[in-house]
This record gives sequence, structure tokens and C-alpha cells, in this order.
Amino acid sequence: MIEAIEFKTKIKNGKIEIPKRFKNKLGNTVKVIVLSESSQKGHDILDELLNRPLEIENFSPLTRDEIYERN
Repeated sequence: MIEAIEFKTKIKNGKIEIPKRFKNKLGNTVKVIVLSESSQKGHDILDELLNRPLEIENFSPLTRDEIYERN
């Protein structure tokens, strides 16, 4: 049987300490999934393209009529 517990903690010297309130509930073998709360923003391709748009030779964007034209 799998039982899930959730808690927040800090990693110290590469180790995750299990809070005392959970130690008695856990056996010798556990499955660990780490979800990191990072303040760093991940790579966002849209931001990158807005800051440095691609320059394509002989490119002309579609007009509004062309976008909504239906065949």
C-alpha cells in the first residue's frame, strides 16, 4: 500500500530530513518525488522572441482579412 505525505523542508548538505511527525509512519523503503520551488524563471521562448524577434528575409505578415479568410 502506498501512503503519500507532504511537507516542506530545506536540503542540507544534500540530505532531506523527514520531519519527526512522519518518521514513525514510514518504513525502510520510500519513493521520493522532489518538487523544487525556484525563484528563477525558466526559459520562455515567447519572451525571447519578443525581445529578439526572428528576422526573415522577404517576410510579410498576413493581413487581418487573410487571417480570417475562409475557403
